Amino acid sequence: MVKSSSLFNECTEKLNESGNDNSLAEVKWIFQSVIGNSSIFAFETLSDEQAENIRSIINKRCEGYPLQYLLGEWEFYGYPFIVNENVLIPRPDTETLIENVKDIVKREKLNAPKIADLCSGSGCIAVTLKKEIPDACVTAVELSEKAVAVIEKNAELNKADINIVNADVLKEETARMLADFDIIVSNPPYLTQEDMDTLQTEVTHEPSLALFGGNDGLDFYRAMTPLWKNSLKKSGWLLYEYGMGQHDDVKNILEHNNFENIEICRDLAGIFRTSSAQKTED
Repeated sequence: MVKSSSLFNECTEKLNESGNDNSLAEVKWIFQSVIGNSSIFAFETLSDEQAENIRSIINKRCEGYPLQYLLGEWEFYGYPFIVNENVLIPRPDTETLIENVKDIVKREKLNAPKIADLCSGSGCIAVTLKKEIPDACVTAVELSEKAVAVIEKNAELNKADINIVNADVLKEETARMLADFDIIVSNPPYLTQEDMDTLQTEVTHEPSLALFGGNDGLDFYRAMTPLWKNSLKKSGWLLYEYGMGQHDDVKNILEHNNFENIEICRDLAGIFRTSSAQKTED
């Protein structure tokens, strides 16, 4: 048996020494995950197995392995999501997309909107939209079979009845198969080659398929915009998330494809993060 308070202090000190700036909170989350109790000192002592598990997680964290993968679950928009190396870790920046979609549904008075989430990854966008807009018919489209398995688990975890399609969003037959949407939303890969060459240690553990967007990071936007425009209803909306500094380029791509009423939004950090654009012609 191991005294929980001693182990907590040991782990906090080790994370501090590794350069972690949030060691106290992270050790708390790790303890909670392992002992299955929100009170980290609910038990004065831990079993040797629990202590070994905690130390193993701490060691991996000190090496730069993402906390979210170590815990196996992370929160997005107040909902729990299973995460592993097959999907990107949900980030608060992406919650801006959820707000954008909700605003459009309310403003346009869309009844039971039909929504597609392209490059769905963990399914955090699709599942959250279904939870926040219960009458919506939501379809998650994802190429990776391993990611699709995660989407299925997250839909079940959150009791979200969504459609899940294992297909390539860059192929014309996929867009032809899925049509008549009120809203299409996507957080596609948008890192540049330079970004990929200088990734932080933690991000190197995330799937490159979901990160790399070509030399300038815009390959998916250039390909998806004309392709999926035809899958939108007239007056339908296309929404994108993108990286810092890419807003003008994405706006130009949308304008080139004759989208109108383009609105650029900032995330909580004040960075231009999303664009919404309306299709006004058949």
